[in-house]
Amino acid sequence: MKKPSCELENELFKSVFDKTPDYIKNMDLMNFDNVGEFSFVLKREHLYPHSEDNPEGLNLKDWFANYSKEAKVSTAGIRGPQNILYPQDTRFPINLVGIVLATLAKALVARDKYEGKEIRKLVGSEVRYNSELYLDAIARIQAAQGIRTLTPEGRKTIPIWLASFLAFKLDLVGGEYITSSHGISVKTATKDLNSQGSQYLPEESLEFVNKIKEIFDIVERDGSYEIKIAAKNNPLIDENIMARLNDGVDLYVEYLQSGVAKNLDGVKKMSSKLFVESVGGCAYRTLSRVLEKLGISDKYIWNNIEEDPFFHSIGKYDTDPKGNKTFYDYSVDATVVAKRQNGEKFFPVIESLHYEKVLADMPLGTIVLITDPDHDRLTVCQIEAVGNEPMLDDFGISYIPLSESRILTVYSANQAFLMLMDYRVKQLKSAGAFKNHPRFMIKTTASALSWDEWAKANNIKVVNVPVGFKEIANIMKKVELQIKNNPQGDVVVDDVFGNSINLGVQPRMIFGGEESGGMIMGSEDLIESLSGRKAIAMREKSATEAIIVASSLAAKLEEDNKTLSEYLTEIFEENDIIAKYDVREDIAYYNESEPDIEKLKKSKTEGEKQRTKNDLFYLSLAIAVKEGKIGIEDVKKILNNAFNELNFDNLKAIKFVGDGTYLEFADKYIEIRPSGTDAKTKAYGGGEDLENIETFSRVLGNYSGERTELHKALISDEFYENSKDTALNYYLKFVEKDANNEEFNIPEYNY
Repeated sequence: MKKPSCELENELFKSVFDKTPDYIKNMDLMNFDNVGEFSFVLKREHLYPHSEDNPEGLNLKDWFANYSKEAKVSTAGIRGPQNILYPQDTRFPINLVGIVLATLAKALVARDKYEGKEIRKLVGSEVRYNSELYLDAIARIQAAQGIRTLTPEGRKTIPIWLASFLAFKLDLVGGEYITSSHGISVKTATKDLNSQGSQYLPEESLEFVNKIKEIFDIVERDGSYEIKIAAKNNPLIDENIMARLNDGVDLYVEYLQSGVAKNLDGVKKMSSKLFVESVGGCAYRTLSRVLEKLGISDKYIWNNIEEDPFFHSIGKYDTDPKGNKTFYDYSVDATVVAKRQNGEKFFPVIESLHYEKVLADMPLGTIVLITDPDHDRLTVCQIEAVGNEPMLDDFGISYIPLSESRILTVYSANQAFLMLMDYRVKQLKSAGAFKNHPRFMIKTTASALSWDEWAKANNIKVVNVPVGFKEIANIMKKVELQIKNNPQGDVVVDDVFGNSINLGVQPRMIFGGEESGGMIMGSEDLIESLSGRKAIAMREKSATEAIIVASSLAAKLEEDNKTLSEYLTEIFEENDIIAKYDVREDIAYYNESEPDIEKLKKSKTEGEKQRTKNDLFYLSLAIAVKEGKIGIEDVKKILNNAFNELNFDNLKAIKFVGDGTYLEFADKYIEIRPSGTDAKTKAYGGGEDLENIETFSRVLGNYSGERTELHKALISDEFYENSKDTALNYYLKFVEKDANNEEFNIPEYNY
């Protein structure tokens, strides 16, 4: 059994061990310690539940039903909990058998699609439990299918953005990346990357899901199916290419130097240091090399650089939010807000970082940059003096005490990224480059309304999309296709609200991002792959790119003797921003940390029902308005009737936005969005009155979804039941309109 690093991890291990039945512990399906070739024979018995009559049962049919359901809606890889001690446990959504099947299916799809061509893919991972095993399995199965698999030397970690960058830059068929972003420690996923370096869209996932079904049909018919696993040292598992490329770091630095790292003189002159929190340790191995290449590595102090699947106990507690004594994981999302039993709000992840001690010797003004295990998200903080609290409260800036004289301001991604995009525009204007192209940004509907206001003030067009970076990438590709086909013509795209937006001739993306902490910035010159494919920006969010811009901003603020909070308030004033405040209410309907998988499945299923009821209450109204069944005045009546404590009289519109329902008011917006992959609801709000949007988000997000009599009178049962399918059709139309469906042609590789 794995050795725990601390008592809290030992508690997790013990709980998992105690809840795992003996037949799972004794299971020996495939042994990847065997460095030679071997086969795994998938049997008919494996498809059905384990029992005395079927001791080889793995219940793969049930596993597959849930896996394929998630593939249709996944926003960031097909993810879920795993048995961290016994990864062959197929009772869990993510398991070794499932990864083997999915990898084989993707390999077979690629072979069918690119028959007779050399197929190259990349596989990488961060530091989660069993990542090395899953990476080994993916590489060896792909090699057995004749696919050359690039992986770092020694099969070490790399960030997700680097895997994505290399998939595009090296013209690979795609890649596999093992992560669950900032999710809880027991969760993981295989994030599928296509030839663009973008996450799979649902139709791409369905191709390999259908291939798994074909394999199961063969097993049913023939009784078995042989899956070949190549030797560990198979020459098609290629560590040499990545070694020669320094894992792609040199290519990425070249990309940065053509954009956000073009001028780092200010950073090089800084007297202060930036504090980088490398949660899980994965960021350090790559980011440290990038900073060294850029000549600014001496400007950073690091914390938690050791790679640790328990994430240094960050976000982990021995009691749940209700005070019960049990292992509880809040994830490693530094912006998560929870409530103590006395009702007091706190940041559980940041509290577990013990910054009152860790930052004790860091001077006032120190900027803290917190990145997550796969190094794609960034949280920005700063040490400020006690006494600034009234101003911070006025502008909705969160903070926590560090000592009697010091506090740590904690910026939401909405606030931090507004500062970064504003500073980037000022950089471009100062260099005389801003006027060279019309500018636009791509943002998710759940992100800050202040971004839209700022963009309007700076003559920057905004394209709103559903949540998920693949949605941002999808718009990028639509823009690129129009630039390619008509270089001197106006580029016009639709947003998810149904607006047609003219971006102008040869537009450039100033920013692409979302409120959950992921962002990318566009390039001045189109980015080229080795074979000449062109892109306006990379396809995955990158904390490294965000850190470079944040570092330049920090240097400017040091020069001007300003804090981040002062800079943010200046942006509000300079751009006449009204919607200064934003909130997010996270409603989880079950305990993700529950170690008993059967109990977890049951509570998740019940939670999904609650999530769906909440979603359908609002979604059915949005779809009914869209189809002319009811009007906005009817919606106001229904909502005023359902929520006596709220007032909907200034509601202007209710819209389906691809994955949630968006309520547009005269003074705010509220979005209710169900998780596509979990028993959770997220309620977002932005506007000019913090207390008001907090109340609306909390009440609407936590609503049971019970239909009122007025709701039933105006929305028929049939329409209500069908509204989810109707909404999906509208979403697919949005995705497919003007889509860039150019086929990827494998080039002649010369590296």
